[in-house]
Amino acid sequence: MTKAHKATNQEQFLLRRKMAVEGLGEDQWDGLIHDLNRHPCVDFAERKPNGTLQVTYDGTHWSVDELLELIKAYGGQLKTGWWTRRKLAWYRVTDDNVRANAKHEPFCCSKIPPMKK
Repeated sequence: MTKAHKATNQEQFLLRRKMAVEGLGEDQWDGLIHDLNRHPCVDFAERKPNGTLQVTYDGTHWSVDELLELIKAYGGQLKTGWWTRRKLAWYRVTDDNVRANAKHEPFCCSKIPPMKK
């Protein structure tokens, strides 16, 4: 069974992020998840048992950096390490790609591409 997405989100631009978060108590986790699920750009957010945050958001209007700011506002931080830095860099690249693809206007392949002004 598939989950219904929020009407404000464009399904083709939804991005799923998994992040290991530390430094949050139970009340802080509950508040963070509640705020994320009420955010208009976030489709779904949940906490996994091992302290992992799983978030699906509309990449055309929100980014991983804004998600990190919200986590820091609750007093949390990402686990440190090489793999976390690598994933975070990849998340930023894909966020930029999604935003660029959303703004792109397709053209017919049998026509000359439009010239940049």
